[in-house]
Amino acid sequence: MPSRTALEAVLKRDRLLVLGGLAGLTALAWAYVGYRAWDMGRMDMPMAMAMPRMQVWGVLDLLLLFVMWAVMMVAMMVPSATPMLLMFTTINRRRQDQQQPYVPTTMFLGGYLLVWAGFSILAMLAQWGLHSAALLSPMMGSTSPILGGLVLLAAGIFQWTPLKSTCLTHCRSPLGFLMTDWREGHRGALGMGVRHGRYCVGCCWFLMALLFVAGVMNVLWVAILAVFVLVEKVVPRGDVVGRVVGGGLVVAGPASIVEMPVEQDPAGHHHDEQAEIARAVDECTGDDRDDHDEQDHLERGPDPPAAVQDRLGRRVALV
Repeated sequence: MPSRTALEAVLKRDRLLVLGGLAGLTALAWAYVGYRAWDMGRMDMPMAMAMPRMQVWGVLDLLLLFVMWAVMMVAMMVPSATPMLLMFTTINRRRQDQQQPYVPTTMFLGGYLLVWAGFSILAMLAQWGLHSAALLSPMMGSTSPILGGLVLLAAGIFQWTPLKSTCLTHCRSPLGFLMTDWREGHRGALGMGVRHGRYCVGCCWFLMALLFVAGVMNVLWVAILAVFVLVEKVVPRGDVVGRVVGGGLVVAGPASIVEMPVEQDPAGHHHDEQAEIARAVDECTGDDRDDHDEQDHLERGPDPPAAVQDRLGRRVALV
């Protein structure tokens, strides 16, 4: 009896340590995400509108983008993985009491986060492609109603697929996963974390694509998705909640496309939009055109896109 009481005390201590560590890690990740969103939000709007169309991302930009995605995945996914990590800690300590080798929970967590780091590379490449196609707003949300609607529709359909159901079942059954997939040693724990991470990515990857609809840097949207993932994996009947939300997304996707404003001249609209950005930058830099130049511009018609981009580049350089 004394030994059993001592084991329970050790288990309680271990779980509190792990829980505290995960809470601290999650808080730091959310602080970083909040800071990045605040930093982008304080940028002058005309400049924020102009920069995505002008900048060509380099290696450093892509590296920072990867870090942003990786940290955001920590903030969103570690809370929903907490029940699995606590169960691993409990089983591992009980095995040590039976003279089995002890493995730190950080090995399992490392394997789990390694998978999400791989996903972050794919998300970075997707965002790079959308940026190159000028389909993202300054807050990294889709500027195309058609693209946003299709993503909503596809995400809703995915919520009802067998792949989603299979992966979610594993994520919702920590004990069953550990009993069937247990591996010995540090490498075994790392491998278990990787396998669990694969199930989580398979369960949630399309939900992460929804970030491109409302904005990757929209903290409220990121928080809503994180809470939804937690509910879906942890709360009783969370799988049913997921299907209900999926049905809502299926309705919302086509609705957002149908409500899209009709543009009679997409090319002309694009030129006018760039000209408007140029005028906004003029106001920020104090480089206003006089009435004569404005009248000449109206008679001449919209500037070619290359000319607008060249003017934007020179004016942003002055700032």
